[in-house]
Amino acid sequence: MIKLYGVIGDPIVQSMSPVMQNQEFNKLGIDAHYHPFHILARDLQDAIKGMKSIGVEGFNVTSPHKTTIMPFLDYIDPLAKAIGAVNTVVRINNEFHGYNTDGLGYIKALQADWKEDFTEDRALIIGAGGAAKAIFYTLLLRGMKNIDIANRSVHNASQLIIDCPFEGNSHAISLKEAEEKINRYHLIIQTTSIGMYPNITESPLSVENLCEDAFVSDIIYNPYETALLKEAKEKGANTQNGIGMFVYQGALAFEKWTGQTPDVNRMTEIVKKQLGGKTC
Repeated sequence: MIKLYGVIGDPIVQSMSPVMQNQEFNKLGIDAHYHPFHILARDLQDAIKGMKSIGVEGFNVTSPHKTTIMPFLDYIDPLAKAIGAVNTVVRINNEFHGYNTDGLGYIKALQADWKEDFTEDRALIIGAGGAAKAIFYTLLLRGMKNIDIANRSVHNASQLIIDCPFEGNSHAISLKEAEEKINRYHLIIQTTSIGMYPNITESPLSVENLCEDAFVSDIIYNPYETALLKEAKEKGANTQNGIGMFVYQGALAFEKWTGQTPDVNRMTEIVKKQLGGKTC
């Protein structure tokens, strides 16, 4: 019998997960289908009950349900609980277990595009929202210690650091201070929506004073290269957009559901193909 997987969100029509995951089911000979489910916030609890009743084996969770789904799950992984968000649900012994693969997906993309061990490097995270939290917590959990957070609201950045249960040496700073001290950081991670299509000329800060061997990462992938990444590349930095994080978090979900490892290169290529015509 064909197994059913999917992704829930509102809206959901824009999701590239179905084409990416269904390709891997087909290529690996797995009798399964991945379906987008448009779920409104008011229907979330009933939807989760319904998905369990019809035998859905697992699903991804996207905006706006990553936090609000948590009370309706049977078990939540400690990292997902600490982050306060779930993006992957797995059916285990007829229970729905929640995980967060965003941070680990980011780390795997970073290791693929930059270097395997960066625990001794100094990082700057731009933004203090949900994506920043997942990346910050996971980096600390994996051994990185020196991570500062720059945000329009320094208070929100400070609160993110205070709330983190993992040990590290972190400071909350303003975007202006981050610009002035940008050459202190080996890794810059941009997690906000600033620079996303259609506002492609915008950038959260200038990297004029970037150090020569810096690696600059922006989790946005539409446009393919943000204004921040363009400026960083002009300064000689190596750069990375958000496709890798998206692909690897999906690959980690696929592994949790099936026990098989998908081809991330193949997944990356189909995402790039889907983005053709959608990016600037």
